[in-house]
Amino acid sequence: MTSTLNSLKSNSGSRKKKLRKGRGIAAGQGASCGFGMRGQKSRSGRPTRPGFEGGQMPLYRRVPKLKHFEIINQKSFSVINLNKLSEFKDNDVVNLDSLVKKKLLFKPKSPLKILGNGDINTKLKVQAHAFTKVAIEKIEAAGGSCELIKNK
Repeated sequence: MTSTLNSLKSNSGSRKKKLRKGRGIAAGQGASCGFGMRGQKSRSGRPTRPGFEGGQMPLYRRVPKLKHFEIINQKSFSVINLNKLSEFKDNDVVNLDSLVKKKLLFKPKSPLKILGNGDINTKLKVQAHAFTKVAIEKIEAAGGSCELIKNK
């Protein structure tokens, strides 16, 4: 059956009748329309703006914007700059263990990240969990290699 514009109807049950408030006791929402007797929320118009907490300093103003909030799930690294790696000889492997042995890092609890501050002249095989772009460029320019270690 084809329907024309003058015979269109919505499906049965898809549209509910609007509740007529303030039309007597039998209507279900008589007199005060379900808003109670007195008070701010029974008055006409929108009772309060969103976020209003009855005069108390609201949450969006209590919480500071930037300061003193720790970053959730922040990645922390044991960082070391390239200029510290000058103590290694050619073709040495640089990783957390070798840095602890050379006393360049003490008690590393977090993964290793190599930063690009300083210069490097020796050809090293560096194994770390993260590198900066500058560090990778300088290590490879010196003839070394960078190996990324995946975190557990």
